Amino acid sequence: MMESESTMRVHASLLAAGLLAMSPGFSTVSAMQAPAAAAAGPFTYADIADLATAAPIALHARIHSAVALKPAQATGVAAGHSRFYVEADVVSLIRGAGPLAARVNYLVDLPLDTRGKPVKLKKKQPVLLFARPVAGTTAGSNSTSSIRLVAPDAQLPWDAATESQLRAILTELVKPGAPPAITGIANGFHVPGTLPGEGETQLFLNTSTGEPVSLTILTAADGSRRWAAAFGEIVDGSAAVPARGTLPWYRLACGLPRQLPLSRLAGTAPEDRRKAASDYGVVLGALGDCARTRKPPAG
Repeated sequence: MMESESTMRVHASLLAAGLLAMSPGFSTVSAMQAPAAAAAGPFTYADIADLATAAPIALHARIHSAVALKPAQATGVAAGHSRFYVEADVVSLIRGAGPLAARVNYLVDLPLDTRGKPVKLKKKQPVLLFARPVAGTTAGSNSTSSIRLVAPDAQLPWDAATESQLRAILTELVKPGAPPAITGIANGFHVPGTLPGEGETQLFLNTSTGEPVSLTILTAADGSRRWAAAFGEIVDGSAAVPARGTLPWYRLACGLPRQLPLSRLAGTAPEDRRKAASDYGVVLGALGDCARTRKPPAG
């Protein structure tokens, strides 16, 4: 049977943009977790920050057309999902450098509906897109730009609360001295204080930019502890603890390992290492969980 005109147009667009050759990061995705409650919208701070920090392009768009691809065209799609070729009209470019056409096309993987069928993407349905540009595609006002989502499902339903949270995160990201991503523990130590029970732990963190970040945990003689994070050269034990739902909190809560690697405290006595690990647990407990409702982008 001859393919329909719309299907042939989709094939041509996919091949021209190179979108059928999906990157490894795109072809691996797990089923979405059940959404958790969030005060400002359906997604957590970490959900939006994951996408905002990974995507050079963030935009508000409206669906113009969507075609569910056949299995042969959609390798690597997770069970319970279907892949769509979508064209969407740009409402506003929230983040991005350089020209972008009034219409964009892209591929997205979405969960099947309750009947096991591809979901319906309605014309003019508002969405938030997190993407990278596709090299060599046009960007004139009367053309269509191809974009590649930073994750297979990096198309979120648009609502005012989610866009507001996204804009707040992006504002934090571009501020001078914005906290970098935490990639691990570099080294650290614990030293006893002058009075019995007193002590201080300092931990120095590895970051994606090489910028210094450190943690200081002070224990008083009565056993009470307070801690602070320093984003910069100056280690200030009196600095405020990062508030939940801020970029410093996100970097720490979502970037710190769940256990202190004691090998990073080489040269310290075993008892001091144990105290440092206990102090580190206080920090993790104060930060709380890095709650997510979706899998973060790979890489």
